[in-house]
Amino acid sequence: MSETLYERLGGRDAISAVVEEFYDRVLDDQRVEHFFDDTDVSALRAHQTQFLASVTGGPVEYDGADLSTAHAHLDIDGRDFEIIATHLDESLAAFDVPESERREVVAAVAELEPAIVSAD
Repeated sequence: MSETLYERLGGRDAISAVVEEFYDRVLDDQRVEHFFDDTDVSALRAHQTQFLASVTGGPVEYDGADLSTAHAHLDIDGRDFEIIATHLDESLAAFDVPESERREVVAAVAELEPAIVSAD
């Protein structure tokens, strides 16, 4: 039996560490930081950890808001999405996640772009 991407990433603690790094990077980026004004970032970090654990095959069910509903009011465009995805990839790289696993994570998130991008 092959390991899930969740297991290959190191499980919940490893994903949580990547999410912490990811939000540190995103919140330091003036191009996208405004999306997080008036947001409870600690709750968002917990939701993102749960979300990534779920989409990578972990024993976690994501129970957050529907992605389209959660992002509709933000007017995120394709460029914004790409910036965020790059921060995710760089956060994974900061924890020495191999390129093959990084590509898998970014590909899983890219599949969700239509639900997140509402402006272009």
